[in-house]
Amino acid sequence: MSTLVIDASVAIKWVVEEPGTPEALALRRRRLTAPDLLVAECANILWKKVRRRELSAQEATLAARLLARADIELAPTRRLLERATRLAVALDHPAYDCLYLALAEASGCDVVTADERLCAKVAGHRLSMRVLRLDRTVDG
Repeated sequence: MSTLVIDASVAIKWVVEEPGTPEALALRRRRLTAPDLLVAECANILWKKVRRRELSAQEATLAARLLARADIELAPTRRLLERATRLAVALDHPAYDCLYLALAEASGCDVVTADERLCAKVAGHRLSMRVLRLDRTVDG
């Protein structure tokens, strides 16, 4: 079974019930990797959910604790910086999302995302074959 790169839009569904949670949880049977940026992105998502009153502070803290223990290999972003920058410029898309693409490319893996904007940006790009929408993954 090949390794998959996942982004924060997928990982957050492990600890917060939202559309796509069953598909995201099924992926946990796979070997998973992500740029270490995932940690900061998940913390930011949890903060936003508290701010929008979707989670309590206590729920967000528990979710962060669970995510910190998740079985996912975190890759340093430094080695991905140059490629992510090139992809961001080429796709006209935020560089932090392009770090996931750069890791997938460097690792020869596919990236799974629930981020519709990212999926739309890579459509038509050669990397589109490496990007799998979470709602279209089959049994993880």
